[in-house]
Amino acid sequence: MIIGVSKKLLFLIGLFQIVFNPLFGQNQKLADSLVSVYDGSTFNGDPLPLLKEIAENQTDPDDILHYSELLIKNARKDSLVNTLLSGYLLKGHAFKKKGDNTQALKAYFKSLEYANLINDNKGKGSIIISVADTYSEMENHNNAERYYQQGIEILRLVNDSINLASALLNAGDEFFNSKKYDKALAYFEESGYIFEAIDYPIGKAYNLGNVGMVYAEQRKDKLAEENIDAAISILEELKDYYPISVYLTYMSDIYSRQNDYKSAFAYANRSLELALAYNLKSQISDAYLQLASLSNMTGDFKGAYDKFKLHISYRDSVVNISSVQQMAELRTNYELSQKQTELDLLAQQKKTQQIIFVATSIALFFIILLAIGLYRRNRFIKRTSNIIEVEKGRSDELLLNILPEETAQELKDFGKVKSRRFESVTVLFTDFKNFTQVSENMSPEAIVESVDFYFSKFDEIIEKYELEKIKTIGDSYMCAGGLPFPLEDHAFKILLAALEIAEFVKANSFNDSQYKIPFEVRIGVNTGAVVAGVVGKKKFAYDVWGDTVNIASRMESSSESGFINISENTYQLVKDYFDCEYRGEIQVKNRGMMKMYYVLSLKDHLNLINTLEGYEVSGINNKT
Repeated sequence: MIIGVSKKLLFLIGLFQIVFNPLFGQNQKLADSLVSVYDGSTFNGDPLPLLKEIAENQTDPDDILHYSELLIKNARKDSLVNTLLSGYLLKGHAFKKKGDNTQALKAYFKSLEYANLINDNKGKGSIIISVADTYSEMENHNNAERYYQQGIEILRLVNDSINLASALLNAGDEFFNSKKYDKALAYFEESGYIFEAIDYPIGKAYNLGNVGMVYAEQRKDKLAEENIDAAISILEELKDYYPISVYLTYMSDIYSRQNDYKSAFAYANRSLELALAYNLKSQISDAYLQLASLSNMTGDFKGAYDKFKLHISYRDSVVNISSVQQMAELRTNYELSQKQTELDLLAQQKKTQQIIFVATSIALFFIILLAIGLYRRNRFIKRTSNIIEVEKGRSDELLLNILPEETAQELKDFGKVKSRRFESVTVLFTDFKNFTQVSENMSPEAIVESVDFYFSKFDEIIEKYELEKIKTIGDSYMCAGGLPFPLEDHAFKILLAALEIAEFVKANSFNDSQYKIPFEVRIGVNTGAVVAGVVGKKKFAYDVWGDTVNIASRMESSSESGFINISENTYQLVKDYFDCEYRGEIQVKNRGMMKMYYVLSLKDHLNLINTLEGYEVSGINNKT
């Protein structure tokens, strides 16, 4: 469960009993002491409870992510469902604090799968509230209110005071963000009563802070200041600085309205210092925006401009690590470690031979030297084994970046991958119009940057719809749905992705800049049977073959710019969900006459998919 604080920042307090202790509150001092135990040379117990408690008590999102992933990795070895549920929930909280809501939702829904697997209603209620919190932060108010209602109903039935109060507080925060202040105060009143009754300090702190922010928005500055000061006082004792950073910006707002700019600057600067110390990017952005506003009010226009640029920079920042560079570094490090191991072993063997030679002369000295040599050798072997284990883990991670998980595991277990036939798969091809002609007049750097710009977005879209990227060839992009795991709705998801790809390319077709070339895209889709497998021995590649793939390619080449052209097979699967335009029978190379259809948009009544699945699909109108 996450407790809500306005300005779109949500905070951990209490979770259901299977994941956290009932009186859980983030405690960095406790986390630091537990890390010392975990890292200590004398610890030899079960690491899972310790890792879970460390992750629960961390306040830095990077630390929460690190220890939650360790927890998941260890729990997966023994298929411990309860612990996997906890690990993915903590992972979701970490991504949420880092501002990566897409990854947070993926982790939450994974945790919800495990809760459903063991029929844990208390866990489901708390996870659903975390999903609602995420939609609230994304300003998807319909989804947020719907999930809050579901989660609160479940938590009322399971008699869980802490999590119920937390859910009520977060729901109140959602109403605050949508400016429904009376509803927000009603929810805060109920949550505050529960926190007071069970004497839950961190819950009382967040409740006081949120009530203070409602009063601040209503211009009741005195009441706002009293509540926020009380909240900050409790949070400072708990060393929970994340929400303090938010509350401080509200204190700055209050003093700026009173024309006390000295105090307003002091609160805003303190908020920025805390946000920078804990790498809270969204709050760093808010603090810089507050300082820019204050600088503008006081006539410091250059300072306002500089702070506003920093606000934009942090707001739009995205961590982007090059996969190619990471792959090269992992491979290089592994090969170097292997070579070094061989050299060290040779050196050790030579040293051992010298020891044996000397030992033949002096028996007592031989025994002493042999004992020393064996001790050092054992330490060396242990150290080398640890290095090999670490590098093996890195290699496994690298393999998962190249192949689907099931395929990668088969490759590791048997050294090869058997080809599999899938009876129903939907294949999508894209191609840029006049790519060759346009690229002839551009520098290689501009071409690469442009293709990377579009294909990176395509990657995000297909990952969003749980599809599998197959490959790219020049300016052609290929993906598929329904493998490596069969899906019933693969054609539906492929077309959702196709609509979003077409809309993205269309939106950028008139945005000519020094960073990218505007293109127009053709899209073709076909459904049918394929064979999938891995080709190559050194540079593995997951690929698909069959007539279905060839026809999908023909659908793309027979399409027009900005249009999604689908075959009769695909049309029969999706005609009830999408508005399509029949093109008639068109001559296709080596295939004769084939029926084709243009996909225009998702049918109106199915736009409810935004609510049900969290997708945000913009329909395109190919009639324009």
